[in-house]
Amino acid sequence: MSLPVRQEIVISGLGGQGVLFITRILAQAAILKGYPVFTSETHGMAQRGGAVISHLKVGDFASPLIRPSHADGLISLTPETFAMHSNFLKEKAWAVVNGQKKQSDKVLPEAEAKTCFFTQADVLAQKIENARSTNLVLLGYSLQCLSDRFFCDIDDAKQAVDIILSSRFKMQNTALKAINAGYDASMKENKT
Repeated sequence: MSLPVRQEIVISGLGGQGVLFITRILAQAAILKGYPVFTSETHGMAQRGGAVISHLKVGDFASPLIRPSHADGLISLTPETFAMHSNFLKEKAWAVVNGQKKQSDKVLPEAEAKTCFFTQADVLAQKIENARSTNLVLLGYSLQCLSDRFFCDIDDAKQAVDIILSSRFKMQNTALKAINAGYDASMKENKT
């Protein structure tokens, strides 16, 4: 029997980038797997493109907020929010960042101390002709490159999308296409 799941994940980006939607998908995936889940978010100046941070706790926790230096991982939709919220990461944590490594290193030189994956999810989203799906591309990318460290897999995320968007068939297909695009890109970029 495996140990109980216990993960703390921070998702960050700017207002309008879909931080809360990623959180909702991951929370639904946790529920589908039978795990207890907490979510909490801070919107800040989200309506004006300000930073948005979401906390996701999967497992047996008493409160929804993640304390600094306690997060197992960070999914960041911009290098800037990666720099702003990397203080939540504990030692040996992981991060997946939308941006070029060079760009992110300028913002946070100590990125090398963590397991960091960088990709241009916005470019991948444009390739599938849906620039607004950067968040879902990054989610798919994360699920593949961290398959051994994540509480759920791509099939769990797809099932969650099916439930969340069950009455919106076109949006459902678009979301699944974006998740698949990120997953496939990660497989190509992170071959060992």
